[in-house]
Amino acid sequence: MTGGRFHDLECFEAISQDDDTRRIFLRMAAMSQQGRLPSFVAQLQHDDDLDDETIGHLTELASDEPFLLAVEDYLQRTSIFH
Repeated sequence: MTGGRFHDLECFEAISQDDDTRRIFLRMAAMSQQGRLPSFVAQLQHDDDLDDETIGHLTELASDEPFLLAVEDYLQRTSIFH
């Protein structure tokens, strides 16, 4: 197993352990599949409740559709274990 893939598994597992984080990623993956992420990112830019760092992280994640889909797949496949 390569270092990158192991790191991804660690990230996926960390995401699966936090209910709020898991919900955010699942929603972002669903929006990605529906083509709604661009409007989500646009809304983030005008959200006064979020700091710039959080907006930057969410924007970066929203632009990585393969990662979002991989997280969604991992969460669905491992849901019986959590």
